[in-house]
Amino acid sequence: MIPLRELIGKTARFFLLKLPLAFIAISIAWVAILRWVPVWFTPLMVSRSIEYRDDETFRTHKKWRSYENISPELAKAVIASEDNLFATHNGFDWKEMKKAVNDHLKKGKKLRGASTISQQTAKNVFLPPSHSFVRKAFEAWFTLLIELIWGKERILEVYLNVAEMGKGIYGAEAAAQEIFGKSASRLTRHESSLIAACLPNPLSRNAGKPSAYVSKRAGQIRNLIPKIGYPDWIDGK
Repeated sequence: MIPLRELIGKTARFFLLKLPLAFIAISIAWVAILRWVPVWFTPLMVSRSIEYRDDETFRTHKKWRSYENISPELAKAVIASEDNLFATHNGFDWKEMKKAVNDHLKKGKKLRGASTISQQTAKNVFLPPSHSFVRKAFEAWFTLLIELIWGKERILEVYLNVAEMGKGIYGAEAAAQEIFGKSASRLTRHESSLIAACLPNPLSRNAGKPSAYVSKRAGQIRNLIPKIGYPDWIDGK
């Protein structure tokens, strides 16, 4: 029989040393593999399939496309809408995060999201839907990893392929085909801006049948696009 003190010691070493080291090794390997392998499904896709299991009209629409086969207009639109500093930050927009917290604490406003495209990509690809602080910690870890291992172009490529863009619609190609009847490579600035305007709430907003708010927001995005700095590769050159 193992003495209690020895058992406690082994248990502590497992949870405080071996388990964290194993997680670090597995997560790094996971991110490294997805640097080259397409992301065919995400935890959110699985969650939505379960959520809508009794809905006979629900179908998952997703088609992976490499970055060069997606219109640069959509890339610019999502950056303009979701993350103006995407090209220059290290995965986190600390200024926006601080502002969101201050607005919540000092002005009583609802705590709004201040996630960058990198953070959104990390949570979509690696984590199940949740709003816990534990999930936020894992999100930060995976954000650091994809920034270091993938780089900006791969992060944006994955984001444009896995982001929820409608009910059962994931990624640029599925959105372009289902909403506009064309390939993602042929999306115009106007169409891209409509898709981007729906990203914060794709289940209640429709780029194909935009509400007055979505149309207004899309116009704001179109006007903002020329004013933002983009990396050299954004046009697929």
